Amino acid sequence: MKTIKIIGPAYPYRGGIATTNERLAQEFISMGYEVEIETFTVQYPSFLFPGKTQYNLKSAPENLAISRTINSANPLNWHSVGSRIRKEKPDLVIIRYWLPFMAPCLGTIAGIIRKNRHSKIICLADNIIPHEHRTGDRALTNYFIQRIDGLIAMSKSVLTEAKTFRKDLSLAFCPHPIFDNYGERLPFDIAKQKLNLDVNTKYLLFFGFIRDYKGLDLLLNAFADKRLRKFHVKLLIAGEYYSSPEPYLELIKKNNLADLIELRTDFIPDEEVNLYFSAADMVVQPYKSATQSGVTQIGYHFNKPMLVTNVGGLAEIIPDGRIGYVVEPDSQSIADALVDFYENERMTEFEANIVEEKKKFSWANMVNTFLSVYNHTKAK
Repeated sequence: MKTIKIIGPAYPYRGGIATTNERLAQEFISMGYEVEIETFTVQYPSFLFPGKTQYNLKSAPENLAISRTINSANPLNWHSVGSRIRKEKPDLVIIRYWLPFMAPCLGTIAGIIRKNRHSKIICLADNIIPHEHRTGDRALTNYFIQRIDGLIAMSKSVLTEAKTFRKDLSLAFCPHPIFDNYGERLPFDIAKQKLNLDVNTKYLLFFGFIRDYKGLDLLLNAFADKRLRKFHVKLLIAGEYYSSPEPYLELIKKNNLADLIELRTDFIPDEEVNLYFSAADMVVQPYKSATQSGVTQIGYHFNKPMLVTNVGGLAEIIPDGRIGYVVEPDSQSIADALVDFYENERMTEFEANIVEEKKKFSWANMVNTFLSVYNHTKAK
């Protein structure tokens, strides 16, 4: 195998999926493969995109071949793109799948490419069925899955879901690698100063797009626990609202938390990510549902203790009591863990354990998983 196409979000689109695709391409290139990313001219219609902009304002990543060729809403374009790639005959085509809306576009392209009887189509799946369900999700996903050769899931729950669609699909599990492209960890004081935060205050970090399934309401209720007041800790909420802000603002008011919350609810650019993680004592992910999360892999990179809830695949990668906490998705359980973290001074112990634990999550491991699935599909 020499040539690889990656189909999915990439520059100029922003977000964790685009960042992952670019980092995966770089890892393949470092191993001697020829890689090109094909991304979108039109990714989402506006009604499906709740944020302020889909686009990344920074410069394009260096040494990556990224072409904008795919219109997610134009069937004529799908046939044109699929026919061209079919003739180009790349050895491996990696298609990123995260939303059933994309199934007609990506499934059609994949089905056309496969007609060359050379290219193998392997999906890298964030979700099979999304957290926020819509009518037709299963039918759309089925259309896509019938047109690929293999699938790599980044959580065991997604792997289990994939098996319900096709028994003959070549499958593998590979946890999301560590996001190691956000710079270095800074001392607490320097990071806080750069963010205009009080250097004498401790901070817990909720990071990423704010969507209802991510459980910020659970965290706000947990943070109202009076036991936390003696630790001089604030909650730093960093990320753009992808759902209505009103319920969260009402909870802050109801629980009298206004002086204990730092709201940074714009999109956080890549060059500032290290500041937020460096300033925090612990990263808190109080999700109500999940598959995997790129936030945990940023936390690993910065050696940060993490609290996650026992949903989806989050508990698979955070050993409870070793590098952080796995708790039930309710406010009382979250509050109890936060109190334990500060009362028993767990930070140093957890950080030391993270250094060893994060060795499991390498990009080379993901590349090797793709090679294994590819070889399995070739042997069929």
